Parts: sequence; structure tokens; C-alpha cells
Amino acid sequence: MTESIKTSLSAHAREEIDHWIRKYPADQKQSAVLAALREVQHENNGYLTTGLMDAVAEYLDMAPIAVYEVASFYSMLETREVGRHSISVCNNISCMLCGGDDIIKHIENKLGIKMGESTKDGRYYLKREEECLAACCAAPMMMVDHVYYENLTPEKVDDILDGLD
Repeated sequence: MTESIKTSLSAHAREEIDHWIRKYPADQKQSAVLAALREVQHENNGYLTTGLMDAVAEYLDMAPIAVYEVASFYSMLETREVGRHSISVCNNISCMLCGGDDIIKHIENKLGIKMGESTKDGRYYLKREEECLAACCAAPMMMVDHVYYENLTPEKVDDILDGLD
């Protein structure tokens, strides 16, 4: 491992990545790429830089392009700086039929942003699209910073967002 990797990936990130590497056959450590990206994103205020993706690629003995492909494919990974609180509103059929579109409009109006944007103060980020968050029985729902909120109303949304630090 090069000195640059030692300094660009924290000791905690390397420990977490190693935990995931051990779950796969020795010659398949690239299988830990998603967990590795999730960890370094978490440590970097919610987004991935090219340098961090390159560090993950080197740590897992992968081509950088393969790591970029993973990072750009999965909706839980961000490749640009975004607001501190990540808001994902399910817009699949169950949530849509139960008022999900109205919840999205309410959030856009409340925060003064559109889907895919962050507030000017960097506090909130409203993800572009979240196809399904797997809580259809409690629609409409959203996830904020990896916490699920279900059976939403505009008032519940206001309470949730106003309660964030």
C-alpha cells in the first residue's frame, strides 16, 4: 500500500473495508467496493471525490474506472458535494398514489430548491429520484440521513426537517 493511500483513507475506513474484504474469497476483494465507497463517502460529508475513489481503487486492486462506474450507478452514492442532510422521497407507484408527488412539491417549496439540488446554506440536499425505498405499506415515505419516515403529511415533513441540526 502506498503512502498516499495511507493518508487518503482513514484508519477507520481501512478497518471497515478490511472487515468487508474478509467476507469474500481472497481473490474477490473488489466485491467490497460498494461498502468501501459507502464508508469513505460517510467520512467525507456525504460525497465522493475522485481522489477518494482512486484510493479505494488502489486499496482494492481495481481499475479506477471500475470504481467510478459503481459510484455513478448507485443512487446512494454522490460524486459531487451535496447538502449535509440527504432527503430521499420515494416516488414509486405506491407512494405516488398516496401523495408522494405532493410531498416532493411541499419540500421543494419549503426549501426553495428542486430535486437534485442543495440549499444555498448547504444544509439540505433533495435527491433527484428515489425509485423505491421499500416501505410501500406506509406510503408516502422518505428517508433523511438513512432514517425512514412513513405515512407523511406536509406537517410531518415540516416537523422532521425543522428538527434537524
